[in-house]
Amino acid sequence: MTRILTGAALVLATLALAAPADAKGCLKGAAVGGVAGHVAGHHGVLGAAAGCVVGRHRANKQARQDSQNAPAQTSGR
Repeated sequence: MTRILTGAALVLATLALAAPADAKGCLKGAAVGGVAGHVAGHHGVLGAAAGCVVGRHRANKQARQDSQNAPAQTSGR
């Protein structure tokens, strides 16, 4: 019983101290990767991790491309 309470306290402390993650692209990639990994041979967790990495990479690439294509802000004076 004390092991369960100690484990639960450790998990809660870890979650309370964790910094929020910037999950742009990761959630969609993890969902797609998890499903694909599960269908491909019951490797849903591995697929979700890989999907998160790929989704995050693609989101960063898109953000970089959007910032380069944005017109320069100039004042009207």
